[in-house]
Amino acid sequence: MRNASGNGFDSSDSFAVSGAAEGAARLHDIPPSITPSHGDDSHLLSRIASPADVKALAPDELAELCREIRATLLAYGHQHGGHIGSNLGMVEATVALHRVFDSPRDRIVFDVSHQSYVHKMLTGRAAAYLDPDRFSEVTGFTNPDESKHDQFVLGHTGTSISLACGLAKTRDMEGPNSGIGNVIAVIGDGSLSSGVAFEGLNNAAEQGGNLIIVFNDNEMSIAGDFGGMYGPLARLRASGGTAQPNLFNAFGLDYRYVEAGNDVSALVAAFEEVRDIDHPVVVHIHTLKGAGYDGEETHADRQTASASPVSFDSPTGVHPTDNVNHSEPWHSDHCNLSDHEPHEGQCEASHWQNPDAAIGKPDDPRKHYGKMAMAALEPRFAAEPGLVVISPATPGSNGITHEFRERAGAHYVDTGITESHAVAYAAGIARAGGTPVVATTASFFQRAYDQFFQEMSLNRSRVTVLDFLGGLSGSDNTHSGAYDVTMFSNIPGATMLVPTSARDYLADLAWATAPAGSADAPAGPVVIRVPGEAILAAERDATLLPVTGGQIADRPQSASLPASASSASGGISAATVRGTVSVTAQHAGARHMLDWRVNQTGSQVAIIGLGNAYPLAEQTAAALSDDYGITATVIDPRQCTSLDSDVLESLRDGHQQVITLEDGQLEGGWGEKVTAYYANHHVSDGSRNPHVLNFGATKEFTDRVPLGELNERYGLTVEQVTEAITRCF
Repeated sequence: MRNASGNGFDSSDSFAVSGAAEGAARLHDIPPSITPSHGDDSHLLSRIASPADVKALAPDELAELCREIRATLLAYGHQHGGHIGSNLGMVEATVALHRVFDSPRDRIVFDVSHQSYVHKMLTGRAAAYLDPDRFSEVTGFTNPDESKHDQFVLGHTGTSISLACGLAKTRDMEGPNSGIGNVIAVIGDGSLSSGVAFEGLNNAAEQGGNLIIVFNDNEMSIAGDFGGMYGPLARLRASGGTAQPNLFNAFGLDYRYVEAGNDVSALVAAFEEVRDIDHPVVVHIHTLKGAGYDGEETHADRQTASASPVSFDSPTGVHPTDNVNHSEPWHSDHCNLSDHEPHEGQCEASHWQNPDAAIGKPDDPRKHYGKMAMAALEPRFAAEPGLVVISPATPGSNGITHEFRERAGAHYVDTGITESHAVAYAAGIARAGGTPVVATTASFFQRAYDQFFQEMSLNRSRVTVLDFLGGLSGSDNTHSGAYDVTMFSNIPGATMLVPTSARDYLADLAWATAPAGSADAPAGPVVIRVPGEAILAAERDATLLPVTGGQIADRPQSASLPASASSASGGISAATVRGTVSVTAQHAGARHMLDWRVNQTGSQVAIIGLGNAYPLAEQTAAALSDDYGITATVIDPRQCTSLDSDVLESLRDGHQQVITLEDGQLEGGWGEKVTAYYANHHVSDGSRNPHVLNFGATKEFTDRVPLGELNERYGLTVEQVTEAITRCF
């Protein structure tokens, strides 16, 4: 896990590697086979402190620099992990960009920027990839807080051309005083599937002026490339850039093609040709994703590898390859998952490489619960022709395996990196009577906010959304899911469910996807927040749920409260509260999905734990019992769309405090609604107005902060919650 101490670099790029001993120490994992041919025991990369050093190299040293960078990336991937495949493919292009252009006066904008590791090495941050003790010093994406050579904090897709248009517009309006020279956007063929990229192309052609769009075509998205434009792009490659239709020409843009996208000399020549150009131009380069990975490497090899497995028997370390093991259109390279067996070429596994230390570990929550959902849906395909799983890219990350995709056939659609389209597309399927399930990461769904409101919810479309990586996590700032509850739970007409077990998760999925007309089927869209680390850990270790042990008994539905609803101490009985039903997915339609579940009856304190925060509720209740003799009421709300007023009203008797726990943004989130309920329904008997304490995350962006540290920061620990509760008595 990377730390949260910041990046360790300032905007002046003052960092530099100096001293032969220091350079050698930082390069101890570089294979000796890449020692420079001139016989010097120094390494070129250790001497690169800024792009000026790249410009100072002799032309015949550029290929050697690329070899050293490639070896560094491979060793870094084994030890630390990251977006290695995309960076391996962009080694030569990035070296050529800094050889030709003058960053930061010339502005380079990397789309997504997951391929910016090489750029960082060449702009004063090489030690963060060479020295294991410094791996945490840089983020996985460009970040202006690290370097003046980084233009934007980027992690989402398709925006580089629009951002570059904005930079170029200001330069052209302000003239020479703008301090901006050439503006270069670097975008991949996968990112080009995103609609905003086409909006940028459209604007670039109209705006005119100097704008260089480097189109990195490695015939890959995160998984395969999907969409009608990829056939014409393949024909452009096959024809050396002469075939028509040419989609870039169709926008009115100038166009150049470079077949040798991993030849640094060819790229230097191409970029020199367009430097200082007076109109927008697309430079289409054909590269090899994962260039330098050993295609024969095995799982066992990775477990024992100490550095790069590549034998550097070519000038650049790139193996001769056909790059393809398929016929167009390509849908699968048969890698198992996104963190398994990366290889050279069109390989989904190289999108994100986990370090060797992670090999053999159990699935993370995304893959665990993603596989579970697909396993539940797949048997229904034969009888339900309208049931369709939609992934706007990133399938493997969310447990949608190659094997599932191949078996699903037309029941699975990868729309490319197109969240807005994916949600609108799903609404169309639902309107026609189909059953769409849209699955991707919480922070990516932000790109479809308008479609959630309009096409999905306003139209009451029966769309099921699987919301992965929702809530707090140790991810980087562009992938934080801490804001998903504030987004989804406040959309009119949408229902957001937050299951706290696999059983409830599958029941929620069955209810949300019940065929139209089924008894108790939802009337509109349903968002299911896929359980996270805390829930999966508790399912693997029942002691993390000390109150219930994870065993929630099935209970018959009861519309009325028996006379024994209140105990002598003022507590409530779990058996009397609507919503305590927990059944299998096959019988999900029989339950009231929006009713809260009371898992322990108590008095004085009621603890309501939402989703991933529910285990904390049980753990806090156990601590109150053990240390203070307080038996707290423990509640699993199961959803965050509405409040269960029956439960909230029943808590007035015998409960002085109501505690809400949520692992998301507190401001504008769910817990504040409970506070507002009691404030807006104040009763004259002051003893029946519980004091409410809300626990959740601060409204902020966090970057690579370990989950445990975030919980400490936000008071989401047993000790902190218990201390706050007892302080109020």
